[in-house]
Amino acid sequence: MDASPTEDVAGRLFLAVGRLSRSLRQAGNPGPGHGSISALATLAATGPMRLGDLATKEGVAAATMSRIVAGLVEAGYARREPDPVDRRAWLATATEEGERMLSGVRSTRVHELHKRIDRLPPNLRDDLAAGLVAMEALLSDDE
Repeated sequence: MDASPTEDVAGRLFLAVGRLSRSLRQAGNPGPGHGSISALATLAATGPMRLGDLATKEGVAAATMSRIVAGLVEAGYARREPDPVDRRAWLATATEEGERMLSGVRSTRVHELHKRIDRLPPNLRDDLAAGLVAMEALLSDDE
């Protein structure tokens, strides 16, 4: 049975976004893995979070997030502090060094993406710019 045009677009978009994301991650400097970068970006954007809340937001198990945060703390990119509401719990927070590292990663990846976009012919650059509106609309459905 042939896929509908919408199913075809969905499948192609899923693969293209995943491959582009992976390719941009690999183009940057070696450093923390994708899970660590994602967790740190969440902490930088939202502020201090409990481990369980961070794990839920990132869609991983608490044990996985515990390992990720431990690595971030060891690298100096995050710190743990007592939860003022419940002293038995602790909060993870991005450090200034962690935020600087995130900024560098973003800058490197955006620069690489910029180079790739510049290599596209003008008509494909225009198509890409027009398609961003639809992609941003897809994101708003999640929020």
